[in-house]
Amino acid sequence: MSDRRPWVLRMTWHDLCFMHWPVPPEHLAPTLPRGLELDTRNGLAWLGVVPFTMTGVSPRGVPDVPGVSTFPELNLRTYVTAGGIGGVWFYSLDAASPLAVRLARALFHLPYFDARMWASHEQGVTRYASLRTHRGAPPGRFAGAYRPVGEPITALPGSLEDWLTNRLYLYSADPAGRVYRGRIHHQAWPLRRAEAVIRENTLTDPLNVTLAGEPHLLHAETLDVRADWVERVR
Repeated sequence: MSDRRPWVLRMTWHDLCFMHWPVPPEHLAPTLPRGLELDTRNGLAWLGVVPFTMTGVSPRGVPDVPGVSTFPELNLRTYVTAGGIGGVWFYSLDAASPLAVRLARALFHLPYFDARMWASHEQGVTRYASLRTHRGAPPGRFAGAYRPVGEPITALPGSLEDWLTNRLYLYSADPAGRVYRGRIHHQAWPLRRAEAVIRENTLTDPLNVTLAGEPHLLHAETLDVRADWVERVR
């Protein structure tokens, strides 16, 4: 994939929480399209639930649009490789922006879904709820609260924290099963440990996967991001 093409989309992510659970790889490998391989660590795959809020979402050279450029987003993800390049595979991305949902589905082949969402941030605690409303999509609900704790940490190369978060490519697939890859650009994650209370989470129900035990939690307060077009993986 060429890195010479300029980025096409900008955004800022706020109050993001990585909630990760280890999963036997045989539960996820059959869910991937042809051409992608599950990325594992110490024999385990990982599923991530990631709630956050987006601001400043806009194409390159276009100013923010009130009521359009800011919205909550929630994704369910795992990690994959193709041609030796690791990246993120999204099972779902719920967003409270009908326009963003349709553009992302059409232009980036990402499984975005309409949702009614609510997020608040007060005294360091983010409270978050999402109800998927997309016509024809499987149900999906999430509700919880989280906050960062402790001092900033550095995700050292080779650490689990680095493996889970240092992913500069995303993968997607169109209805015909053709796989695409896109690059994102940002500085190092401003990570801290986190605490969370998850009151409801049905995002993994379509995968027939039960998330057992306490998740591995990381928090990032603010991160500026740029995204490239996706290109087909040959």
